[in-house]
Amino acid sequence: MKRWVVIIAISGLIAAMSAFVWISGYYDRALSQSSDHFRSKTGPVPATPQRPGDEDAGYYALVNEPYVNCGMPYSAYRRFNPEIDPDDLLPEREDRNAELPYAFTSHVNADGVEIVSSNCLLCHASRFNGKLVVGLGNEFLDFTQDPRRIVNQVGSYVQGDAESAAWQRWADRVDGIAPYIQTQTVGVNPATNLTWALMAHRNNKTLEWSSEPLIEPPPTSPLPVSVPPWWRMQKKNAMFYTTIGRGDHSRFMIMASLLCADSIAEVEVVDAYGPDIRAYLESLRPPPYPYPVDVDLAEEGRGVFEDNCSRCHGTYGEDGTYPNLVVPLDEIDTDNEYALAATDGRRDRFYQWVESSYYGNSVQIAPARGYIAPPLDGVWATAPYLHNGSVPDIQSLLDSSTRPDFWRHRVAPRDYDPSNLGWRYDRLEQGKADVNDPEMARQVYDTTLPGYGNDGHEFGDHLSNNERKAVLEYLKTL
Repeated sequence: MKRWVVIIAISGLIAAMSAFVWISGYYDRALSQSSDHFRSKTGPVPATPQRPGDEDAGYYALVNEPYVNCGMPYSAYRRFNPEIDPDDLLPEREDRNAELPYAFTSHVNADGVEIVSSNCLLCHASRFNGKLVVGLGNEFLDFTQDPRRIVNQVGSYVQGDAESAAWQRWADRVDGIAPYIQTQTVGVNPATNLTWALMAHRNNKTLEWSSEPLIEPPPTSPLPVSVPPWWRMQKKNAMFYTTIGRGDHSRFMIMASLLCADSIAEVEVVDAYGPDIRAYLESLRPPPYPYPVDVDLAEEGRGVFEDNCSRCHGTYGEDGTYPNLVVPLDEIDTDNEYALAATDGRRDRFYQWVESSYYGNSVQIAPARGYIAPPLDGVWATAPYLHNGSVPDIQSLLDSSTRPDFWRHRVAPRDYDPSNLGWRYDRLEQGKADVNDPEMARQVYDTTLPGYGNDGHEFGDHLSNNERKAVLEYLKTL
């Protein structure tokens, strides 16, 4: 992994993850009675009015504005990371940002120190066959290790009192969240746990940071999350897998500033361009499938898909429809830890934090006990599958008997499999606990771990092999 990716995975972490952070909750096997106040029913999700925005202004804000305003002093960053790959640069960036990798943003703080922090593209931009795709979730980031180690290494390059103060502010925030964000497997994301940890350290009325938690923090083993593509925003009436993000979507998005914003005034600056960022996300469309498609087979697959999949995932084309349907757990039958944790009432302290905070006057914390069936535009590019990334390709999503219990992505080189629609992987015989090499163990996706299960979504099991092949071909056209 490139050194700058390691740095931003540690330094910024919150920026991209908070853009979809309210996905669900945390693992706890015992259920308690959930508060109806913080729950929605399964079934169709109604639309809510959204603030209008300008998509061009949204792109500018996304890649230039310092919505996460603490980080590394620029001089320390360059000493620690002297090389910049031209392929990591994005168009329409200004000043120093034009020279920085796409997931970094620069600004000058109140003390005159130039700061480099991460932005949302850390988790929401990824390469497909060498081309950077903005809005495609990054399923290869590594959140398995303690981020404080790299923070301290960067600190050794800091010079002077002003730089030291800027670094210390960033280091304090990372120290507060570090115990709660380390995943079991490379590639999954700890977004929800991280934001709950930030809430535990912030006064919900003033947003002032406290070195000691003000409410009970989350447990220390985050449930895994697969990063959804941004282009789904154009169709979804609520954000995230359990549709917890209802009401003003852009205000949910600006929770990216929670790592660093120490006052309502700072958040209001970000909130002013939040609707523009949302408008940009809604404008995104998936890239076209880059390989040949059997048109006749795809048309055959359309019929199979519409007969078997469209009730939940919708139809496509000029007259396409999307039902915004949350499927109950007893019907979808996928790993239920996430949805149960979001609705069992034991995380209500975080929902109450939001409701009584600046954010609460326009957002609704209302998860449903199930998972929304997502729109499938560009689904061929979004492996691995299910909310926890437990199924490596669409072929095995449609045939549950072929899913591996233990597997790891092939990353050298990373290679796409157009036959099965997913990144090529190795099927393993052992789970994480039986792998002696710690470096190797970090790469293992172990479906026997809590929250990492790959059961359920068996709706394709009854299809014939030919029908599955036709559906796979049709999905390439979406």
